[in-house]
Amino acid sequence: MNTWKNLALVSLKIAIVCLVGCTNKPTDQQLEVWLKEASDRNAEILAKKAKNIQQSEWKLVIQGQTLTGKTETLNWSQLQDLATVNINTVDANNIVNPNKVFTFTGISVKSLIQEFAVNQEVKEVTFVCYDAYQVTIKIEDLLNYPIILAIAKDGQPIPRSEGGPIYLIFPYSQHPEIQKKYDDEMWAFYVTHVIFGTEKAKVSIGTSDLQLANLDQLPQVTIKEKVAYGVKWPSDQVELHGVRIQDVLSLAGITLKPKQSVFVSGKPEIYQKHSAEQSLPFDIIQKCNVILATRWGQEKQPIPASLGGPITLAVSNKCPAEVKEFKWVTFVQGLTVK
Repeated sequence: MNTWKNLALVSLKIAIVCLVGCTNKPTDQQLEVWLKEASDRNAEILAKKAKNIQQSEWKLVIQGQTLTGKTETLNWSQLQDLATVNINTVDANNIVNPNKVFTFTGISVKSLIQEFAVNQEVKEVTFVCYDAYQVTIKIEDLLNYPIILAIAKDGQPIPRSEGGPIYLIFPYSQHPEIQKKYDDEMWAFYVTHVIFGTEKAKVSIGTSDLQLANLDQLPQVTIKEKVAYGVKWPSDQVELHGVRIQDVLSLAGITLKPKQSVFVSGKPEIYQKHSAEQSLPFDIIQKCNVILATRWGQEKQPIPASLGGPITLAVSNKCPAEVKEFKWVTFVQGLTVK
């Protein structure tokens, strides 16, 4: 589940479980009030994280292994024009009325595949969300089932607290068999990017764009950690292979000064806002292995989009304790010296 969706829904589930054991069973009206309170709180959190981005300002970015290899950005007007498909289904995140069927209106992912002429080598599509959550679906299922990026629910814009402006939904009611492949956690809130396959590795530093071939020329480092990216990764320790941040800066001709820090930006919107959790100070970069990972596992496999690749930020557990505060950034795009 998306981070903030999870917080609100878990709180509500705990409340409902508690109520079941109570002597006085709550009325439907009371449940409605509690649901509204949870929804309002979730909306408040989302508004703070998204800094009140309006629906009309929302965009959908198409990237990855298309035939052109170019990034395409669809604005809200274009998305509305493409939203021609209606799907009648239950909402996997409606825990109060789990059997209620809604009419979702949105963009067929199959049509996006056809529109952007996906490379024949592509076997899966990854959907990236505002909060860095991502889900990956096999392309054969996207072609066979009416899976959509919904922008309306029962004729109304989808509020942020319910997954909007763009909500990835599955036709559970029409095709119940698909639920066995893609459970409730695959319904992604506030989608911002669609990635066909995995992009080519590239990191921008100032005026320099470093490709994987450039990074492979640097000294390679391996760390073995319990990763802090999210549930898509194995829960036990894994090997991450890559290059030190300080070596990447040197390759770009940058010498970091003692009072400077490096901000690590990623594709998800939440990783593009400057924060202390993504700003690595000079002494940390000098003292320990803070790396841009480009491969993982004993076989040194490329990091796919389904795991937040092709480049991710990783931190050795041998670093000072304060490093635990830093985010392990997925879909790394650039380094900025401050």
